[in-house]
Amino acid sequence: MRPAAIVPAYQAAPLVGEVVETLLSLWPERDAVWVIDDGSTDSTAERAEQAGAQVIRHHCNRGKGAALRSGMRAALERGFDVAVTLDADAQHPPAEALRLHQMCPDPTALVLGIRDLAGAGAPRANQYSNAFSNLVLSGFTGRWLQDTQCGLRRYPIAATLALGGQEDGYGFEAEILIRATSNDMPIVELPIEVVYPPEQERISHFDSVRDPARIVVRVLRTVAATRARWLGDRISPAARGARRHASRSAPRSTGE
Repeated sequence: MRPAAIVPAYQAAPLVGEVVETLLSLWPERDAVWVIDDGSTDSTAERAEQAGAQVIRHHCNRGKGAALRSGMRAALERGFDVAVTLDADAQHPPAEALRLHQMCPDPTALVLGIRDLAGAGAPRANQYSNAFSNLVLSGFTGRWLQDTQCGLRRYPIAATLALGGQEDGYGFEAEILIRATSNDMPIVELPIEVVYPPEQERISHFDSVRDPARIVVRVLRTVAATRARWLGDRISPAARGARRHASRSAPRSTGE
């Protein structure tokens, strides 16, 4: 099982180099660390390249979901089996990213990092937003999910891309959870450490009100699509059977 590390980054110049350097010092393969510069106007790409990462640039800001898909496609082309994703703002220690990978030997599983937000000193708005998302997604997936907004995850690359996620923004991570449960992909939840620096030092582009609302919209669309497909799979065989029965029961022409 070859793990890649994928770091979606937007306006992350102050910290992305440090994240990459630490990842490279720990990761099993040095060419397995990708930074996806999602349309930054600062020196994010240059800092990442100088630190030694493989860099993919989006010419405009397309969103976290689009960045993750770009990274996964690149890693798949290079023969990697799983992708550990972590944020560029250093909230996810690179050592935790490697530990998350090492704790789960199943290459087919979607592995979710579980944070203790209160213990880590996360802002209350983040805690409430995460609790709301957990409640919504748990209701739609039919299983309790402890941390649906954590960006530290491990994806089985080929299987994840095959799920057909369409969301370009933060809703991609929620969409994949819905599609994964609908397709019976194993989901493993593991506790991780997270770092929340003082408020004045935080770099975050996640809006605790706007982005959860967008996530809910994507969840509703995904649920509707998966339920429609499920109903189609259930109805189609019955409809085909009914048509065959009607064909056999219909009176045959005598030609007269």
